[in-house]
This record gives sequence, structure tokens and C-alpha cells, in this order.
Amino acid sequence: MKQYVYEVLEEAAKKRHKAQKVKVLQDNESWALKDILRGSMDSTVQWNLPGGNPPYTPAEAQSHPSNLLRENKQFAYFVKGGKGDKLPAFKRENIFIGLIEGVHPRDAELVIAMINKEKPVGLSRPIVEEAFPGLLRD
Repeated sequence: MKQYVYEVLEEAAKKRHKAQKVKVLQDNESWALKDILRGSMDSTVQWNLPGGNPPYTPAEAQSHPSNLLRENKQFAYFVKGGKGDKLPAFKRENIFIGLIEGVHPRDAELVIAMINKEKPVGLSRPIVEEAFPGLLRD
């Protein structure tokens, strides 16, 4: 079974050397991981959601209905210029709340940090660029 995105990022952050961090990211490559990294580090990705911490009820860690590996497709509704631009703000925000309430609570924290443009702890831009060349476009 694939690791949760937060597990991959925690594992990479624990590594001491850049090459080890890059290897962890590459070994656990997924669209969800790359979306989180790009969404938080690429200035060309702008979010169509209010910043800060939204009011939501986190799912139980042991019994969340979905995971970020499946739900990351919904990020398209939250990017400025994406398909969510046509939705009223309340509808877009309801989709966002549904996403973060349905995934593991630690992954939900990552999504909120991404929307607020906070880069994952222990990772730098050069590490991400080496692990996934061309991912960051700014």
C-alpha cells in the first residue's frame, strides 16, 4: 500500500542528506505528493480560496473515508484559472471543506498549509527540483 503524503514528507524531512531526501520523494512519487509540493512552492499556482485555517472537523485518523491519493483531483476546483472559477465561492469552499474533512487529518493539515503557501518542513526548493525536474515552473 502506498504511504500517505504526510508520511512521505515526514520520512524525507528526517533524512540528513539532500540525496536521501530526493530518493525518498522519488521512491514514493504520486500525483498527490507532486500536487502538494507544487501547490505550496510554485508561485505560478494561485489559490482561489481564502487563506488561514478554515472551520472544519478533522476525520478520525483511523477511519477517514478517503485519502489524498484519490482526492487530489479536486485541487483543480481551487486553482485560479481552473474549473472552479465558474463556481460560486461558497460552493468551491464547501468542496474544499469536504476534501479536508474526508482525508487523514495530517494530510488535511498539509492541504491547508499548501493553500497558505507554506512549504513542507524539511524540504527546500532545490530538493524538490532535483527529485522532480520541471515540476516547479516559476
